[in-house]
Amino acid sequence: MEKQSYLNFNLDKTIDLILPAYNESESIKKSIEDFESLNLFSNIIVIDNNSTDNTAEQIKKTKAIYCLEKKQGYGSAMISGFKYSQSDIIITCEPDLTFSHLDVYKFLSYLNDFDCVFGTRTSKSMIELGAKMNPYLRYGNIFVAKILEYLFFGPSLTDVGCSYKAFKKQSIKKICNSLDISGSHFQPELMIKLIENKNRIIEIPVFYLKRKGYSKITYNFSSSLKVAINMLFLILKLFILKIFKLKKFNVE
Repeated sequence: MEKQSYLNFNLDKTIDLILPAYNESESIKKSIEDFESLNLFSNIIVIDNNSTDNTAEQIKKTKAIYCLEKKQGYGSAMISGFKYSQSDIIITCEPDLTFSHLDVYKFLSYLNDFDCVFGTRTSKSMIELGAKMNPYLRYGNIFVAKILEYLFFGPSLTDVGCSYKAFKKQSIKKICNSLDISGSHFQPELMIKLIENKNRIIEIPVFYLKRKGYSKITYNFSSSLKVAINMLFLILKLFILKIFKLKKFNVE
């Protein structure tokens, strides 16, 4: 039987990497350089979301494109990056060294058959010792992801907060102007709108590593719980809006 490779992808496509950054001076330069070493990206776009440390200086030491987003919030930074990117493929990630740059190849391979590829950090065998994935974070992500999956008839989902994702350009451009969430609970809105637009989506496991620096979003149990509650409220709100739209459509 002929040996086949499942890590094939079209190198003719242009690829952008979007990295939202807030006070990531300890890790941002190495993160950019790791991704640069792959020689895959047309642009590495770093969105500085009003960092108060030396993040901006560290970014400007690299070849990455520096962008400043003055509206505070993770979602604001992500939306800004989406609007800036014009390449055929968009990959998003965090610049805190919790993700492996080598996993990019997996994302690109799956884009041969899908429009969007979501990463998941909840596969136990891929979580590095010391990585910030406590049981309550892992099970919380799985729980909220399953609610999203079942309410919106999505693909199999086990992580509602993973930022490591890949998209074909048209998938993002179709929904970009409808994205409203500026805060740290942005990911569920993005996922739901991609599902509702009938994109072909798959979730794949990625390595989750020990971070450099400290988390600004899930730094303790109470902060993690707050994000989870915001995500649940958002998911339920969008589900109710969907039901009302369906009823209105049926009445008309």
